[in-house]
Amino acid sequence: MPQLVRLYIRQTLIGFVLSAVFVAMLLSFNVANLWHLVTHVSLGWVAVVMLFVFNGIVFAGVQFGISIMRMTEEDDRGSGGKRQPQPVNAPVLLTVPVQEPRQHQRLR
Repeated sequence: MPQLVRLYIRQTLIGFVLSAVFVAMLLSFNVANLWHLVTHVSLGWVAVVMLFVFNGIVFAGVQFGISIMRMTEEDDRGSGGKRQPQPVNAPVLLTVPVQEPRQHQRLR
C-alpha cells in the first residue's frame, strides 16, 4: 500500500478516535442538556451516531491537513522571504477639469 494511503488511513482513524472522545465529553458534561435529550428520546442514539460521524469527518480532515502541512524537508525551510524593502509609490496631484453646470431653461 502506498505511503500516502497509509498516512490517510492513520490520520482518519485518529480523527474518529478524537471524535469519540469529543462526543463522550459532550455527553458526560451534559452540554446543553444533551445527555438527558439523548437518553429520554426513542431515537436519541441516532443523534449520537450523527454527532460521532460528522465530527469524525471534520476531525479526520483537520488531522490529515495538519499532517500534510507538516511534511516539509529541511531544505524546503527557507528564510521566509527576501525581506527586501518594497518601493512605496508617492502620491501625485492630478487636476481634473470640471465643466460649468448648465442653466436649465424654464418652460413657459
